[in-house]
Order: sequence, then C-alpha cells, then structure tokens
Amino acid sequence: MRDGDYEWYVTLAELQHVTAAADQLHVAQPTLTRMLSRLEQRLGVALFDRRGKRLSLNAYGRIFYEHARRAQLELDSARRAIEDLNNPAVSEIRLGFLSSFGARVVPRLIAEFTASSPRVAFTLREGAAESIGDLVGSDAVDIGIVSPRPKEPTLAWRSMFRQRLGVAVPRDHGLATVAAVSMNDLNRERFVTMPPGFGMRRLLDELCAAAQFQPRIVLESTNLNTAAGLVAAGLGVSLVPIDGSDETPGMRVLPLADADAYRDVGMIWNSARQPSRPTRDFIASAATIQYT
Repeated sequence: MRDGDYEWYVTLAELQHVTAAADQLHVAQPTLTRMLSRLEQRLGVALFDRRGKRLSLNAYGRIFYEHARRAQLELDSARRAIEDLNNPAVSEIRLGFLSSFGARVVPRLIAEFTASSPRVAFTLREGAAESIGDLVGSDAVDIGIVSPRPKEPTLAWRSMFRQRLGVAVPRDHGLATVAAVSMNDLNRERFVTMPPGFGMRRLLDELCAAAQFQPRIVLESTNLNTAAGLVAAGLGVSLVPIDGSDETPGMRVLPLADADAYRDVGMIWNSARQPSRPTRDFIASAATIQYT
C-alpha cells in the first residue's frame, strides 16, 4: 500500500471483514487493525460497529468511505496521468469475462479506462464463470468479470453491481400475463439453461434448491441469446438477468419475486499475487462507473 492513501480503508469498508481485507491487501491482520484504530483516534469517532472480526459500517464510517473513495480515485487518476506522461511504454491487461457482459459492460469499462490511460492495451477472453475463474487462478488472465461471486478463497473479489433475475417464458405461456412469479410457481416447468460451470446455471440450481425442487432441464446452451430463442419457440422457460434490454420476440421476461433472485457482478483477480499497476488502476476505474 502506498503511503498517504486510503485504499486499505476502502477495501475494509467494502468487505467489512478484517481477515478478508487483510488477505486482499497482503498485510498482516494486526497491522490493518492498528491502522483502523489510529484513523478512528484521529477522527474521534468509531467508523464501524464491531462483532468479532466482522465489521459493519456505521453512519460515520459511510461518510468517510464515500469521501475516501472519491479522494483515492482522484489520486489514482493523477498518478496514472503522470506515469503515462513519464513512461510511454504500452502496458497490457488480459481481461476475461462472461459473454453476457460483452455487449455493454466490458466496452464501457474499457472506454472509460482508456480515456485516461490510452497506452494500456487489452487482450480479451470470453468463457463460463468457472473457466474465467480458472484462468485468473492460473494467471492466464489478469482480471475477470463474473457472476456470481466465486467460492474459491484464492480469488479476490470487488463488487460492481447487482442485477435482478427473472424468468423468460413464451408469449402464450400460462404465466405470461402475471406481473411477477416465484420459484415455487416454476416447479413443474421445463427449463432451458446453460451447462454446468456457467454462472446462470449455478444460480438456477441454487434457487431451485432453495425452493426444494430439482429443475427439469430439457435443453442447454452456452449462449443466453440462443436460450432466449429456444424459449420463444415454446421449448421451455429460462432464468435470465433483467438488464433493461429489449426482449426477444415471442417471449416475455417476468421478474422473480424471491428475495434472493439476483446476481452479483464483480471483478476477480488472483489474491496470491500483487496485481500489476495497470490492473489495479483498472479495478479503481471500474468503481467510478454507475451501471444502473
């Protein structure tokens, strides 16, 4: 960590767990605890409510987090501009992501970042959530954009945004006229879904397990657009993210009313290695974007 910055506090505020934050920052847990204690002493207030190693931002902590995050982003932006002026060498970021993020999320992230760091080049890899996690873990790519959050403890995580989930049904389906459905309404349906290893498949399995039924899967596709076409053809229903895009003709997307019917989208990188400076800057840049 650089002297005088608050990257450590931003990370701690987002993870709200001392051990997880210390691991991601590559610092000793007692060191991070002392840094927080010194900051709170200078401010004269506690920034977190404490429950063992688990922390919860209080009103003071949320105020300081918002200001620290903005200040850190400004400092990082200034540093990048100086480094680009001083060092004309081209750097590279190897970026992996789910295909569903290729149309909107990834282009926007790269465009925002290269506006201030034009000398950084990108190599892109698309794949399933598990395969992107494997590429990050083996250092074949520097950073991945995936959903849901991987379970591997070696993959660091930075949340980007949350998407509600819905179910796509044919236009003439019996549920097509209702405002919303729950997973309990779908226990007799035929599902079109992605193969094991894909994030949407994991989410479907978890939601069905919570509703206490095994999904009847009739078709699998590695492409969400293909799955939508299969639904429109009347071959089944499909779990899909609600992203505000136009629906495929012949189908309707119904919001899921279940409280846990969402997917968290975030960035992952190998926590066992210090990310390169361009990668750290890309992660910081992504935090400035409003996705919804």
